[in-house]
Amino acid sequence: MHVLRLIIAAALTLGAMAARAESLKVGVVPGAYADAVNAVLGEAKAQGIDVKVIEFSDWTTPNVALDAGDIDVNFFQHRPFMENAETQKGYDFEIVGLGILQNLGLYSLKHKSLDAVPVGGRVAIANDPVNQGRGLLLLQKAGLIKLKDGVGFLGTVDDIAENPKKLRFSEVEGPQLVRITGDVDLAQGYPHFIVAAGTFDPTSGLVYSGIEDKLFSVSFVTKAGRKDDPTIRKFVALFHASQAVKKQIHTSFANSDKLYVLAWLK
Repeated sequence: MHVLRLIIAAALTLGAMAARAESLKVGVVPGAYADAVNAVLGEAKAQGIDVKVIEFSDWTTPNVALDAGDIDVNFFQHRPFMENAETQKGYDFEIVGLGILQNLGLYSLKHKSLDAVPVGGRVAIANDPVNQGRGLLLLQKAGLIKLKDGVGFLGTVDDIAENPKKLRFSEVEGPQLVRITGDVDLAQGYPHFIVAAGTFDPTSGLVYSGIEDKLFSVSFVTKAGRKDDPTIRKFVALFHASQAVKKQIHTSFANSDKLYVLAWLK
């Protein structure tokens, strides 16, 4: 009888572990990434994975939550952003699947060309290290500034070597840039946030970054110790195979192929 009780207890424990293994909490930011994950929930459910999508309004909390174990995986960041967060906060994360590579743009609701941006104009730019660096590289590509040699995408406003128009910079949390675009002369912009806000045309950028660089693909990230977790791997595989996901991503990027790339297919 004692042995039977042990067998039953062990079976119940294994059953509980299996149930936990087939549930998944995914952290996202609103817009294209949240919508893409939501598009595959039905298929995941049919395959025995109960996915709960948790939205965050900033680019800091999703990694705090992942590190604390409050979520199992997040889908909002690219590799340089992740590696910078690991350096700054001591996280140990791993990319478990590529996602969406979106074009970065410079937008203006006041001027129709970069030449029209005035001397002393205000420029809104992301406040986190990596995305600020990308924005500055795009400004350099546009001929508005010149950065110190070698800083690359880790450059900050302190690394601006030449600023002939004496542009003034406002550093803003990435998801909030779309909200202040109308208040400045030029703003770094992310098409999926612009689509989600619905305030102006996401294809109206005055200049875009190249979309061929997989380094900046927003990807699925988990704690390094869970990189081979079968439920996480299964969910990512479902996401990659889903036609509903592909259709939703196209819709989220204003049905414009020039604004994004499905990085896992390239």
